[in-house]
Amino acid sequence: MNRSKALLLAGVLAAGTVVAGAGTGAAAADPCAGSGPLPRTCAQPGDLIDVTLGELHPTQAVLGFDQVFYKLGRYGSDRDEAAGDVNKRFDDWCETNGQEEAASAGPGARLDDPSSFSCTVPVGQETAETIAPMKTAVIGPGGKLYLTDGHHTLTSFLEGPDGSPRMHIRLRVTDNFSALSPAAFWQRMTAEKKVWLRDENNRPLGVEQLPDRLGITHFRDDPYRSLVYFTRDIGYEVPDGATEFLEFSWGSWLRGEHDTGAYDLTSPGPYLDLVKRASKSMAALAPDAVVDDGKTAAQLGRIDEWNGGKKETGGEFAKLGKPLSDPKPGKLAEALDYKARVLPLPACTTTVTGPRNGPLVVTSGVTCLDRAAQRGPVVVRPGAALVVTGSTVDGPLQADRATAVHLCGSRVGGPVVVSRSTGPVRIGGPGCTANTVEGPVVLTGNAAR
Repeated sequence: MNRSKALLLAGVLAAGTVVAGAGTGAAAADPCAGSGPLPRTCAQPGDLIDVTLGELHPTQAVLGFDQVFYKLGRYGSDRDEAAGDVNKRFDDWCETNGQEEAASAGPGARLDDPSSFSCTVPVGQETAETIAPMKTAVIGPGGKLYLTDGHHTLTSFLEGPDGSPRMHIRLRVTDNFSALSPAAFWQRMTAEKKVWLRDENNRPLGVEQLPDRLGITHFRDDPYRSLVYFTRDIGYEVPDGATEFLEFSWGSWLRGEHDTGAYDLTSPGPYLDLVKRASKSMAALAPDAVVDDGKTAAQLGRIDEWNGGKKETGGEFAKLGKPLSDPKPGKLAEALDYKARVLPLPACTTTVTGPRNGPLVVTSGVTCLDRAAQRGPVVVRPGAALVVTGSTVDGPLQADRATAVHLCGSRVGGPVVVSRSTGPVRIGGPGCTANTVEGPVVLTGNAAR
């Protein structure tokens, strides 16, 4: 065991495990002095806390969607079971929970029911090695939980076949900033580089532009972040003690070296060619070359020899490029297979963001509610289209003979009725975070769903 891992384990064992929930207990001058469940504001660095996915606040606004698509394709496949193994999502959950990997997962096992499967390391017997891959969080003002690592993994759990905001997972606390004011909290987070305030085009963002919850619909897609994921162990390796947002730093550098727009990222051949070119340029850097924000290639895990010194027909690069027909298809093929199932959104002609009061009647074109708060019912007239993403609608939603209706990652305070649509209707499904609808969802006579 190396010194850093030993210190990590010692810190965890000294701090103990904090039980999730507010945990009031008996009134006392010091709320952290009692026994039993303690408030989140009592958590110390190194503590392992039980959380639900729905209570986590992201510290980045973008994801590499293709990385998530790979996980979702694998999670929804029966390939692992057909080979006599457990589905990869159980291995990923156990690793994320500090329990190494799955030991068993019988028929009917579900991630949202941990009693239906088992991990190789029982809770309470964690080691420095099993704790190291756990995802991390910071305790913010009011005890809010801010995720600082694991946005892709936990989004994949949420969007997976048995995912929901109620799913439980444990995280490792890195800092407790709950005593700070909101302004001071974000100043501290920014100064310590625990938040990534750049958009999918690498432009600066304000903290108010961060998503308020997990779910792929609430994020923007950064193809360079996906590109970095596929170059892992080919052009770089994740180093011990890696800092948060390491992959985004690589993505920022690759943006100036390679144009993803020049490649067809829906086709395996061009995509694999881009990965090869990008990873070779990463491995070709001098160890002391500055990549992003003062970090050198060596600090960011630049690999000593491209593809581990192997030819293109071997090593991790060859594994990545295996087609879907292979008994062990590569990550790229699985990502693109899932990506092909995601319905494209129509181009917006009118976009509504933020609060909007009163009924909304869409009579023509494509109206998009993007992270909007629509305070009133929505009606879509024949020949018009509606796209609602990451928004709230205080009232019912009705569409008749619309050209398209897309409703993803949103809350609707009333029934949803879509009838006689002449184009695609998407309410949930691949690439679309589940909705919360207070009322029935009635879909009748639509051309496509």
